[in-house]
Amino acid sequence: MMAALALAGALTVAAYNEARAQQQAYFIQVEAQSSLTGAQDTAERFGRAFGNVASFALGGGWYGIALGPYTEDEAARVLANLRGRGQIPPDSYVQNATRYDEQVWPPGATRAQTMARLEAPSGAQTQASELEQRLAQANAAQDQQQQQQTAQQPAPVTETPQQARAAERELTRAEREQLQIALRWAGHYDGRIDAAFGPNTRGAMQSWQQANGYETTGILTTAQRAALLDQYNSVFDGLGFATYVDERAGIAMEIPQGVVAFDGYEPPFATFEPTTDLGARVLLISRPGDRQTLGGLYEIMQTLEIVPVEGERNRDGDGFVLTGANDEIVSHTEVGLADGAIKGFTLIWPAGDEARRERVLARMQDSFSRRPGVLEAPEAVPDARDVDLVAGLRVRQPVRTASGFFVDRAGRVLTSTAAVQGCSRVTLDSEHDAQVVAQDAELGLAVLRPDASLAPRRVAQFRADPPRLQSEVAVAGYSFGGVLGAPTLTFGTLEELQGLRGEAAMKRLTLASQPGDAGGPVMDDGGAVLGMLLPRDGDDSQRLPQDVSFATKTDDILAFLRRAGIDAQARGGSAALDPEDLTRVGAEMTVLVSCWD
Repeated sequence: MMAALALAGALTVAAYNEARAQQQAYFIQVEAQSSLTGAQDTAERFGRAFGNVASFALGGGWYGIALGPYTEDEAARVLANLRGRGQIPPDSYVQNATRYDEQVWPPGATRAQTMARLEAPSGAQTQASELEQRLAQANAAQDQQQQQQTAQQPAPVTETPQQARAAERELTRAEREQLQIALRWAGHYDGRIDAAFGPNTRGAMQSWQQANGYETTGILTTAQRAALLDQYNSVFDGLGFATYVDERAGIAMEIPQGVVAFDGYEPPFATFEPTTDLGARVLLISRPGDRQTLGGLYEIMQTLEIVPVEGERNRDGDGFVLTGANDEIVSHTEVGLADGAIKGFTLIWPAGDEARRERVLARMQDSFSRRPGVLEAPEAVPDARDVDLVAGLRVRQPVRTASGFFVDRAGRVLTSTAAVQGCSRVTLDSEHDAQVVAQDAELGLAVLRPDASLAPRRVAQFRADPPRLQSEVAVAGYSFGGVLGAPTLTFGTLEELQGLRGEAAMKRLTLASQPGDAGGPVMDDGGAVLGMLLPRDGDDSQRLPQDVSFATKTDDILAFLRRAGIDAQARGGSAALDPEDLTRVGAEMTVLVSCWD
């Protein structure tokens, strides 16, 4: 019995030590393979160079090849050294040992034995030091060999036109097309990319030769072809393009890792933030879903600051493309749905660098590929109008918000001119684009026409007969810029039928309005509209008491609407409504007006 207990205790301690080592251990994952044989072959190849190589199952039929184990700090230091020397792939990364399953290489080695290397005294430091010493020796030998090869190389021989033409005949179709693309990029060729070196292409070659100080034969030598392609590819200098494989997101693609670096996961995004003053950014997009989920992502993406308003929007059942540009950035997003997984990417590039951006985008598009894996579905996202961030990305905010109200069944809206002044885009209820079709700066009135047909639940009915002074009034408006999601009602009284200086076109109210209420309908207690609330701006209003507000008179509004071709409804006063019914009347005719850059 005691022996059994001792054995159980030993097993418990062993399990504890292995779990502890696993939690502390970190590896540098250098590659992943989709077959066991491929993983073992790759691990053996890396093992010849490094020694401390292991391969683990990742799940889904994939296997990771990794160096280690190390402590977290040592792993980060060794990763930087090896990647900087080009000894490991540029998309290698530090991975916690807990992410790995069964060990499959070296043959006969167990996971516990591998983790125990970390527990040995100074185990990680010893491995790192020995590895770096071997690499330093290898680098020195390689440098010496290159110097010897350089010294032995003969001087370059200049090709004759006949030799250049003979070498040209050995080019593949793709290589011939690439030369035409490079000539077009250099501004010397405007013909078709057809791999046919006819008169147009020969003329472009001659033009390029002349511009670059070569003899103008119209036939590029081997050295000249190399120089042309070097010029073409120089746009990528400093960008550090390299293939990045994200096993969690299930995406592999070339990314300019010289100007962006992986920052973290905010499902459905893997984010890459700028590392230079260029300001470029990249998002990998990955999540499970269907067409409905795809549609929701399409809508949410358009609310983000990284997708400017101006640009192309294309969507079909299985994907979408969003482009947007402003004075600061150009953004391109493309997403596709396949096998229950939504995957894609976003490239954000500084404005004014379009030639390079197009080349970078094309390279990323050509290299994009799907792999097993998908980021977990994000938590439910509330209405984008009510939050500042979605998945860690800032939601685009309007320059200002105000109120307006429907004045006809076609969905046209009356609001204040101040609400729409200087806007590149105006929306109703944050969703419907609208255009300013009429304005009167003196009265402070503007009419908005929605781009898409709307069906208002209620249209304003203006009061035709004059109201009595000191009667109760209420304004319906988005007092807090849509934060509450619905208009609120603020009550007051009709104080005067003119402004403080006797202005005949306005009424003075005793009513404590908020800035967001401006443009909203001022109603009597029966729901008839007495006027439109004016903004509280200007030097005088800054010294006025909070409960002093002004509204444009009904007669002036009706005359303005008639000039705009709108036949507004008018009626006499009616019986008072209870506050609940009056609130409903105001809410059904009032809309949120947003002004965007």
